[in-house]
Amino acid sequence: MFDIERWQEIFDTIRKNKLRTFLTGLSVASGIFILVILLGFGQGFRNGIAHEFEQDAATSVWVWPGTTTKKYKGLNPGRNIQLTNANYEFSARLLEDDIQFKSPRIFVRNVSVTYGNEALVYQVQGVSWQFQMIENENMSAGRFLNYQDERGMAKVAVIGKKIADDVFSDVDSPVGEFVKISGLPFKIVGVFNETEDREEERIYIPMTTAQQVFNGGDRLNNLAYTLPPADNFEEVVAHSIKFKNKLRTYLQEAHTVAPDDTNAIFVWSAMEEAKRYYSLTDNIALFFWFVGICTIIAGVVGVSNIMLIVVRERTKEIGIRKALGAKPWSIVGMILHESIFITAISGFAGLIFSMGLLEFLGPHIEVDYIVNPSVNFTVAISTVFVLVLAGAVAGFFPAWRAANIHTIDALRDE
Repeated sequence: MFDIERWQEIFDTIRKNKLRTFLTGLSVASGIFILVILLGFGQGFRNGIAHEFEQDAATSVWVWPGTTTKKYKGLNPGRNIQLTNANYEFSARLLEDDIQFKSPRIFVRNVSVTYGNEALVYQVQGVSWQFQMIENENMSAGRFLNYQDERGMAKVAVIGKKIADDVFSDVDSPVGEFVKISGLPFKIVGVFNETEDREEERIYIPMTTAQQVFNGGDRLNNLAYTLPPADNFEEVVAHSIKFKNKLRTYLQEAHTVAPDDTNAIFVWSAMEEAKRYYSLTDNIALFFWFVGICTIIAGVVGVSNIMLIVVRERTKEIGIRKALGAKPWSIVGMILHESIFITAISGFAGLIFSMGLLEFLGPHIEVDYIVNPSVNFTVAISTVFVLVLAGAVAGFFPAWRAANIHTIDALRDE
């Protein structure tokens, strides 16, 4: 039942002790503010990690060669490993049931690229038609390479959007235009866009063309695969690690590499790396929770101390109330009411300010590994209610002390 006299008492007490009440409320509000901001940046960090892994297919596995560092089966260390078409084709057959998409990659070096009289300094790479799915290339114009291009060793090219903007700004569309690679004309059939400008500075041509036309032989620089998606994250990670180990074992045997020579052949799994980062974000979130809760506890302790002071100051008043027949629980309710009111108002003020700040500034924050810091509203509001409960607990002990003061002792208090 709404007791207007009780509220009048609370507001009278607050008016008489404005500074003390303000500082107490500030400590509580700052606790909630710090917790929400920390949780927001924890989520921003998680968003940033997810954004980094969205650039390529989430289940991608990449292979690149290194140099042997250990003697094995009579072969000396220091051998440079060279991936070949045979490695790609055999691994694709060996692990066919585990692969969704696959593509080799060849870096075409020592070639000149020109458009008209303009020399272009961009990377030329030979890839398979499935490379689009592995790199998550979005086409802004035209198409990507296809199977017929690869089979027919076609002289076609797909360029990045940055190249299109920098070089072909004077034409309606670069699709249909020709660039010359070492004097040979390649028709542009598509323009792709990426999340990073440096990845848009690439020219893709069919891998067969790259090998046959530019004397690549059967040499490859990278192997890339994606695994079928699954609903369970841990299941995908386990599958990815198993696939990675199978692939590494095959390549080590094919190139006579010691099983424990980790520098000869590198196999990188996006899912395994993602698990490491997400584990890190979980640990950071736990640390943020710890810091925020400690800050809130400090505020609640402040409320409890203030309530003890309030009880001390109002000891004589409490004695008079008890002499007039006030029940112990009415005394407890009086102190608790004030404690809960200060905690709730301060907590919601800190919540509103922190949520507003994240809502206003969050979408504009995009630094390395932090994207759109935000916090789940349900979690935030639940934290405030827990804080109010903590405020009630903080006020209960001073209130219980007040209720147990002997009436005579209270009346004698000066």
